[in-house]
Order: sequence, then C-alpha cells, then structure tokens
Amino acid sequence: MKQTILALTLLISGLYAVAQQKNKLSAGQWRGELERADGNNIVFNFEVTGNAGKQMLYIRNAAERLAVNDITIVKDSVFIKLPFFDSQFRAVFINDNQIKGVWIKRLADRNTVMPFVAVNEGKKGYRFKTASKKPAADITGRWATAFSDPGNERVVKAVGVFNQKGTVLTGSFLTPSGDYRYLEGVVDGDSLKLSGFDGGYALYFTAKIDDAQTISGGKYFSSVGAVPRIWEAQKDAAARLPDNLSATRLRPGASPKLNFTFNDVDGKPVSVNEQRFKDKVVIVQILGSWCPNCMDETVFMNEIYEKYKSRGVEILGLAYERTADFTRSQQSVRNFVKRLEVEYPVLITPVAVSDPQRAEKTLPQLESIPAFPTTIFVDRKGEIQKIHAGFNGPGTGADYEKQKKEYIAIIEDLLAQQ
Repeated sequence: MKQTILALTLLISGLYAVAQQKNKLSAGQWRGELERADGNNIVFNFEVTGNAGKQMLYIRNAAERLAVNDITIVKDSVFIKLPFFDSQFRAVFINDNQIKGVWIKRLADRNTVMPFVAVNEGKKGYRFKTASKKPAADITGRWATAFSDPGNERVVKAVGVFNQKGTVLTGSFLTPSGDYRYLEGVVDGDSLKLSGFDGGYALYFTAKIDDAQTISGGKYFSSVGAVPRIWEAQKDAAARLPDNLSATRLRPGASPKLNFTFNDVDGKPVSVNEQRFKDKVVIVQILGSWCPNCMDETVFMNEIYEKYKSRGVEILGLAYERTADFTRSQQSVRNFVKRLEVEYPVLITPVAVSDPQRAEKTLPQLESIPAFPTTIFVDRKGEIQKIHAGFNGPGTGADYEKQKKEYIAIIEDLLAQQ
C-alpha cells in the first residue's frame, strides 16, 4: 500500500512538473518584429540558450550580444525584463517557437508600448530575407548624411559609417549627441535596410542606393506613432561632425571649479570636494541609465579607471534620470551600476533629464548640458579644462578607436601637468 501511494505521489509530482514546464522559449535564433501601424516593422534578433530551468537570452545587433537573464514564465505568459533602459517584453506563447505580446518602455510620465511578435528561426536565423538582387554598389565607407523631418526645413548633419560584405551591411550613424550604436541589415539591389534594437533604441532605416556616391529617399522609423524622418547621404571620406570638445562651455565669469554634493545609489551624500578627489585628475561623466550611448561610454570608463586610478585619476558619474523621484531613479541607476560592474561612484542628481534648467540647477558653471553623455575633465587643481559632448561607441568602428585615443590623450596631458 505504501509503495502504491509513493508511486502515485511520484506520478502526480511528475505530471505537475510537466504542467509547470509546458511552455518554454525553445533554444535557437529568434527573429522579432516591433509592429508599427504603417507596416514598417522594426526587426531584431535574439538567441535563446539553456533549458526551461535556466535560460539566457542574448539580443544581437551585428557584433553585439546583450545578455538578458531576467526571464519569468507563468502559465501561458513570458515576461522578459531587459537589463537596461527600464523596458521589458510581456508576451503569451503561441507555441514553444512563437510568442506574441508587447514591448513596454517606461518613461517619466507614460509608457511607450509597441506590439511585437517573435519566431524561432532555428539554428541560423535571419534579420532580413536573403537579398535576391546583386548590390547596385558597395557603400563601405563614410557618408555625409542629412536628417530632416517632413515639413520642417531644419536639417541635422550626421555621418554614416557602413561596412558592406556582399549583401550583408553593418554600420551606424554618428550625430552631434552620439551614435545610433550597432545597426545590421542587407543591400538588395539598389535598396538598403538597417535595423537595431537594444531596449533603449528601436530603429529601422531604408533608402535607395543611386550609385557608389549617392544614397537618396531614405526613411528612418523609430517608436510607435512616430512619423518617419527623411535622410540622404553623399560619399565623403572626410565627413566628420563639428568638434564636440567645444559643444558646451563655461558660463562667462563662472568659477572653473566644480562644487556639488549628490547622493550615491545607496543614498549616501558624496561631494566632489572630498579628500579622495583632492589633487587628482577627475573625470565627471554626465549620464543617464536610460541612455544607450552612456552605457557604451561607461564600459570604456571602467577600462580607464582600472588603468589610471593608481596614477591619480578619479571618476564621478552624475545620473540625470527621467524623474526627480530619488527612489524610482535609485533602482534604475543601481541596475545600471551592477550590470556594468561600475567601480567608481555614480551619483543621482535631484533634477530630471527633461528639466530645461538641468545645468543651472546642478552644474551652474556650464552654459548647458547638450548631450548625454557629456564628459568633464578636471585637472589636479580642481579646475575644468575640457568638456566633451556625446560619445562614439563601438558600433562606429574607427571612430570609436579615435574617441578612445582622444580621451586618453587628454588624461595623459592632465596627469603630466604639475
């Protein structure tokens, strides 16, 4: 009798376990589409590894793989919380190889919500269908690019950097406020398609390749409801943006010395005037946990800190979040710091990023904070020497390497000063 009861108990437990694990994200290469009402869906890829007990998801854009481990499955639903940018997927299982739901990006006063669907494409997967036509041209190189909005004469100058191998296209766009990170796509005849998604950005670019020197009729699609921007480009090996070291300045007559105290992620006040920063070269990194370019710069700043802290370099991060609510900002910034393993202090300013007086209220010496990130280089005397707006991340290739060398040259020069 006891053996019968034991057998029944084991059987019921086994059936319960099967029921609990009925739905799972099958391992393989998935293709997702963020659905726009106009049909110009933003395509992205992710890879699922492991089993239902311990799964990992990697969002892929060209050479980048963003690891996601916060995956919860409840009955017929799956919740995927992205590690950055306060966004997540909520979906239901159609089957183990298909899910459908919404991508939610939390903003200060509302949520951006886009429908999405994702399908497991197997071992290889794809982003855009294999090109059926021979490329009209090889567009590898630098392109002087102009973005504009329909009905608006204002033009934003940018630089396109592309790398084409056959029909496969990767690259990015450099803008005055930073780059569009890793983009991946195809060249099909005279058409190009590029997309990127990292939880913060959701981007899709199309255009016509007129020839090896001209790209026209470009459209840039982003979040739900947004009217597509227009873009065009001309091949130009010398294309570059204005010098970002002069994008923001000290206010006339202002003291070149910083003077601020803000709370860190644990609520402890930290001042730039503390002893640990005295007689040191200090880098003040203006950032936001919502900012993809800030993530790229922070990865590099980690390298800088590891290399130069023993030589007298300190770094302070100042986070400007979507709201002035410290408790809400605290969790977002803490996740940012933990995920990127930041070893230097990151402080949370009491001013929302959207506040037009964010500079006056926090760093009154500055005329403005024009871009995120913005980086302030301070000498051993505590005086501001250089201010750099924006950051060209690893998705820009050679421009990223140039950016790193520029920062290192500034640091070496400040260390050499007595």
